[in-house]
Amino acid sequence: MYSAAENGQYGTDEYEGQGFGTSFSTKAIRLAFIRKVYGILSVQLIISLGFICVFAIPEGMRQWSHQNLWVVWVAFGVTLVTMMVLACCGELRRQTPHNYIALMIFTVAESFLLGVISSIYQYQIVLAAVGITAVVCLALTLFAFQTKIDFTVYNGILFVGVIILMLFGFVLMFWRSQVAHLVYSCLGALLFSAYLVVDTQMIMGGSHKLQVSSEEYIFASLTLYLDMVNIFLYVLQIVAAASNDG
Repeated sequence: MYSAAENGQYGTDEYEGQGFGTSFSTKAIRLAFIRKVYGILSVQLIISLGFICVFAIPEGMRQWSHQNLWVVWVAFGVTLVTMMVLACCGELRRQTPHNYIALMIFTVAESFLLGVISSIYQYQIVLAAVGITAVVCLALTLFAFQTKIDFTVYNGILFVGVIILMLFGFVLMFWRSQVAHLVYSCLGALLFSAYLVVDTQMIMGGSHKLQVSSEEYIFASLTLYLDMVNIFLYVLQIVAAASNDG
């Protein structure tokens, strides 16, 4: 659905004001930063999983979400506004507790949208997509932590890929083809899987070309969360297509 990368928020060493390109002074600071980021991310994922289960499994919530579409548009607006604020306002991202409040509002609104989207599919398909996404994200995270290859140098190429994917999605609005939609979903899942590896390495710091400042724990959590959300949405479409659903 969304990606902080689409807003051009990644930078190089010259953008220290935006929180990038700042090296970690000590290993202890880096590890503390990583623990904080993944702690926040865990809370976000738990909230999202809760909304998905509430909307995907009970039949009553399915019907309610389909009959009250105005709530969906409100949630979409809140999600878009809070995401832009968090992505573009560096001072707010680093100001407590405003940054936590904004991130929580975004997470709840985004989780609501994920729940509504999940209600379109059979709950077996949704649970399968959740399981696959969890395994993929865990494997990619472990790979990013262990590999000696610096994937952050490919950040610009991935951004071009996002633009191409967006154009492809626009074309599919007028081109009704199940094969084309399946290809689109597979490309989207691959692209954001690559982004997850890049963003993870930016959070790790160390010798990677692009790094996230230790002050940008909110933005780092937001970025990883959006990567995983996008992977889930594309995997959901792939599983649905394989099951001849939707």
